[in-house]
Amino acid sequence: MGFLLRWLFAFGLISATYNPTEYNFVRWASTSDQLSITVLAGLVLLVGYIIYLRATLRSIGAFGMILILALVAALLWVLYDFGLLDLQNRNLTVWIGIVALATVLGIGLSWSIVRRKLTGQTDVDDVDE
Repeated sequence: MGFLLRWLFAFGLISATYNPTEYNFVRWASTSDQLSITVLAGLVLLVGYIIYLRATLRSIGAFGMILILALVAALLWVLYDFGLLDLQNRNLTVWIGIVALATVLGIGLSWSIVRRKLTGQTDVDDVDE
């Protein structure tokens, strides 16, 4: 349940920023005439991205992020080869990209917990003494 919740928050963050519907920050900010609310909403999204990206980079690193994206891309390739996925629809392709990025961030945020359960080792942040 923990991973699903982290993935859902990552999905919400990414899809709130941009998605193929008209309900996203990018489209709203481009038409909004209230700069103060737009800046506030943008900063809230930025804080969410910083939390997720920092935790993901500390947990799995840039190489791990690339590896997870490669696995997701290979899975999509297999689905496309077997005719289970049609990439002609632009909206579907954008949603697939959002799901892929949310998967990377969800795994990155959950990796320390999974690693601790698998190996019994605890991750500890570097502390300056």
